[in-house]
Amino acid sequence: MWHTALIRFLRRRIILGLILALSFCYCLFSYIGTSDFLDSDEVVPVRRTQPFIWRTLQQHNTTSETETNCRNSVQGKVLIADDRGYICPRHEIMLNGCCNDDSPTAMQYSCETCKPNNCCAIYEYCISCCLHPDKKDVLETVLGKAQEQNNVLFASVADHFELCLAKCRTNSQSVQHENSYKDPRAKHCYGELAPVNNNIENEV
Repeated sequence: MWHTALIRFLRRRIILGLILALSFCYCLFSYIGTSDFLDSDEVVPVRRTQPFIWRTLQQHNTTSETETNCRNSVQGKVLIADDRGYICPRHEIMLNGCCNDDSPTAMQYSCETCKPNNCCAIYEYCISCCLHPDKKDVLETVLGKAQEQNNVLFASVADHFELCLAKCRTNSQSVQHENSYKDPRAKHCYGELAPVNNNIENEV
């Protein structure tokens, strides 16, 4: 009688041991497989899923006649830039989101606070300047570099305006030591080069 009980006991222990051993092996192989995947040097390239849209000077100037709405930079407390390249005081934005281009204070493609290195002091001026059709060559270089570096953000922008919005925002290229700007007076850049501090402390 006790022989039967002993055999049953051993069978249970053997079955439990097998289950535990198989579970351990499964976890071990799963972990090794995941580590190999994470350590792989292979980088999945980021591909653009839609064609990039460039707008000409003529298209910018006829937007108000053919479209009812404009996209704009939204967040500026004082200034707003719209997708036609106009910059204007926030209170002059019309209900359709466009700057009132009949106003004497509205300017198109203004680079007023921008330097020759394509960096600007004010975000909205950076957008307005960046939207000039003449900047297409500079921005095509930016897009080419972004594709080489698998930059997901720039691969997802659909047109000239979205690219300028994204590029003019302060990013990691604008800072040094992770806590200070390379050039606090021109931290919004639309070009290929990051801002360079050329002894700004000596400037008046």
